[in-house]
Amino acid sequence: RLSHQREWNVSEMKTELLHANFGWLHAPPFPPACCHCLIIRSEAGLMLIDTGIGMQDIKAPEERVGSEAMQAAGFQFIESVTALAQIQQLGYSAADVTDIMLTHGDPDHVGGLADFPEARVHLSAEEQQQLETDDPRYRSAQFSHRPQWVTYDINDADWFGMPSRCVDTAVNIDVRLIPLPGHTLGHCGVAVQTEDRWFLHVGDAYYLRGELTDPQHPIGELAAFRATDNTQRLDSLARLRTCITQHSDAFEYCGYHDTSELPASVPSFEEILERR
Repeated sequence: RLSHQREWNVSEMKTELLHANFGWLHAPPFPPACCHCLIIRSEAGLMLIDTGIGMQDIKAPEERVGSEAMQAAGFQFIESVTALAQIQQLGYSAADVTDIMLTHGDPDHVGGLADFPEARVHLSAEEQQQLETDDPRYRSAQFSHRPQWVTYDINDADWFGMPSRCVDTAVNIDVRLIPLPGHTLGHCGVAVQTEDRWFLHVGDAYYLRGELTDPQHPIGELAAFRATDNTQRLDSLARLRTCITQHSDAFEYCGYHDTSELPASVPSFEEILERR
């Protein structure tokens, strides 16, 4: 379920970036969509970018996700795919996760937070403020364990021509929140500096990678419907498109839902169903 981007050796005190899928969504006639998350592993512990569908969601789906969202997005509750299950398969416990970076607070991105109660949770101040409102897109039950929020509201560094916010984590590497508002008001990408280049997780700034090359991509209708501010969403997508075009040699990137971006080693939806 995990894809290793490079070899890891504790004695060399290196970091390793792993691709993982922490959940499936399937609402026909739409094809299955993944919850493409990242694990950053080092001698200091583990960091996650988003947490997918969690163990507590599986135990109490109506309370934590809600029937409307479950039906609309097609939440699939599969214990073996959760972040906690996959962390344990690596030989770690929940306490080994020191930091979690959130792109935003939608239910399919934050369900696993409660499985890592000791982790510090990093996100934009704008998004955290929205979580405290009665905005129906967020589910308060998913935050009832009182996450250890760490918020950021100042763009304090440039990242390839885009504003960014430096994240303070337990791992001694450069991590940035990249504001890409529109899908939600505080939506951010997360950039991580690896040994040779950067990696950018764009969250839901696009649903499918094809949106970067086709401004009229059919999925744009769904993206517009789900956006809190579609004008901001389109502006963020345009800035992201420009950044990728101009600096494609400096970083790799992925989104959250496009299954074509998952490494081949990550089981497909069909393979997961066959194993159940």
